[in-house]
Amino acid sequence: MNTPLRIVVADDNPVVRAGLTALLTTHEDITVTAEAADGHEAQTAARQHRPDVILLDVRMPGMDGIEALPGLVRIAPVMMLTYSGESETVREALRRGAAGYLVHGEFTADELVDAVRDIRRGRSRFTPTAKAYLAQANAEVVTEAGNLAEPLSQVQPTVGQSSSYRSRFRLSRREAEIMGLIAAGMNNQQIAATCFISEKTVKNHINRIFAKLHSTSRAEAAAKWLGTAPGSHPGRS
Repeated sequence: MNTPLRIVVADDNPVVRAGLTALLTTHEDITVTAEAADGHEAQTAARQHRPDVILLDVRMPGMDGIEALPGLVRIAPVMMLTYSGESETVREALRRGAAGYLVHGEFTADELVDAVRDIRRGRSRFTPTAKAYLAQANAEVVTEAGNLAEPLSQVQPTVGQSSSYRSRFRLSRREAEIMGLIAAGMNNQQIAATCFISEKTVKNHINRIFAKLHSTSRAEAAAKWLGTAPGSHPGRS
């Protein structure tokens, strides 16, 4: 028998925690190893139990979910599970490494269980409110004409390079979009979520981008794309 998928549930509401634990543990392949009432407890539980997935609320006393995220994502994939669906909150959660974002009231019990399993497999999951933000953000990345616009200004202010610069490196529209996200500091998981593609597809694009930019690292490719590498001239073809 396969080892059960281990979950840490972090929410300041004890009723919500108990309900999630009861729901998840009805499945033989899932076990809740610990519960936490705030970000500090979540980090302690994650370090102690090394779960496969962390379910994290946003608004909690003391250290909230957004503040706790950077420490948690270094231990396990984190899926936000919250009533907070504001675009700014979704944006910040993704920026800090959340692998998924579910808003209470927008998913069924079965969909939650499927989402937990998907996060374990490296697949991002989002409910409609979060998807709406991602769709809007993704639409701003590439204009209808195919030229890079001024996308996600608060998340990645450096993405907007001209089409002539894109053509200089012979990047496709999608490659240019992904290169901009790399330059903005996004990791592969965040890029996959933003572009609605798998992480494997992201990696394939990055390999082609590195080849075209004659780069061996994200930092080197970003420096060339942004024109900060020696001899670079952004915006010129």
